[in-house]
Amino acid sequence: MLFPRKLFKPLKEQINKPEIVVLTGMRRVGKTTLLNMVYKKIDSDNKVFLDLTNPMHQMVFEEKNYDNIWSNLKEYNIFAKEKAYIFLDEIQQKPDIVNVIKYFYDHFKVKFFLTGSSSFYFKNLFPESLAGRKVVYEIFPLDFEEFLIFKKQAKTFYEDFKLKEKNKNNISYEKYKKFYDEYLLYGGFPQVVLEERINRKKQWIEDIFKSYFEIDVRTLADFKQISIFRDLIFLLLKRAGSRLEINKISSELGVSRPTIYSYISFLKGTYFIYLIPPFTKNIDREVSGTKKIYICDNGILNHFSRVSLGSLLENAVFLNLKKYDEVKYYQKRKGPEIDFILINNSVGFEVKETANLKEYKRLKKTADLLGLKEFYIVANNFSTEQGILTAQDI
Repeated sequence: MLFPRKLFKPLKEQINKPEIVVLTGMRRVGKTTLLNMVYKKIDSDNKVFLDLTNPMHQMVFEEKNYDNIWSNLKEYNIFAKEKAYIFLDEIQQKPDIVNVIKYFYDHFKVKFFLTGSSSFYFKNLFPESLAGRKVVYEIFPLDFEEFLIFKKQAKTFYEDFKLKEKNKNNISYEKYKKFYDEYLLYGGFPQVVLEERINRKKQWIEDIFKSYFEIDVRTLADFKQISIFRDLIFLLLKRAGSRLEINKISSELGVSRPTIYSYISFLKGTYFIYLIPPFTKNIDREVSGTKKIYICDNGILNHFSRVSLGSLLENAVFLNLKKYDEVKYYQKRKGPEIDFILINNSVGFEVKETANLKEYKRLKKTADLLGLKEFYIVANNFSTEQGILTAQDI
């Protein structure tokens, strides 16, 4: 059974628009499955779905005269006389195909849907000449709302945080608690979520990590010290939710700061980590400020680092907050802090395993100081107190 992702609707709406659609994200997050669902919604026989990991499919586009490619596409019953829909999976396997895509877009009635596994690669893959011709969508592991859909569970999620607080109730909390506990430990990769057996979940998580390391890292990167890069990954997993101190990491691994920066850039560009900057009204301080690190998925974080439940909770809350707005954090060297601030919405969040009114009053003092419009404690437990949300409602 196929479950729709939130991106399905906007992608489906792109069918009748002219732009080239690019879907990118980590491996195994469901890019191919999602585009196949869109493909089936196209009411035309003049469509084809090609996998560029297949050398035969690559050969379709290997013509010096791009007009001759139509002769190759005829083998798949695709013709230039009417609008064609061409879906290309894993286009990073054939970088020069971008020139073909641009030519076809400019000269024929062709709608392209493309997938690729790395934003790091896509930044250099598409030339400036495609500006205005493409629209890019990013897909991530399941958030908790999608997680419940994959579990065939119906739960109402409110966009507005005031409504989240107003509609919280203990019955709902108890109903979905076991699902959120599973989400905290095993994350949101679709294969892992759909697997019921714990030992198989762990095997899938290991397989996903191995796939990332063996394919994305070894294929896209040119790291001479691959073992150092691996060690950096495991070191960063242990520091999820902490500030990224490059000097300490450089010293611990025995490599230069520029090398660490290049590794971090790759991990960020391939969706493995997220870095969030400090909140400050001084732009210069924000740019130079130390960023905090979070991991792409709780399953990977838990399986390979065995961090505390508090760290898992904070990581999961971040992954579910980033869909709303740009996220930053507030923290002084000594004194109050706020784990997350949604910048445009002006909402602050402090994550606690168990929340109480005292924590809320402390948060209020800091939030008032910063001029935030709203502020909440996000907890793993249920509380009827004002200003406390359960993590499963985020």
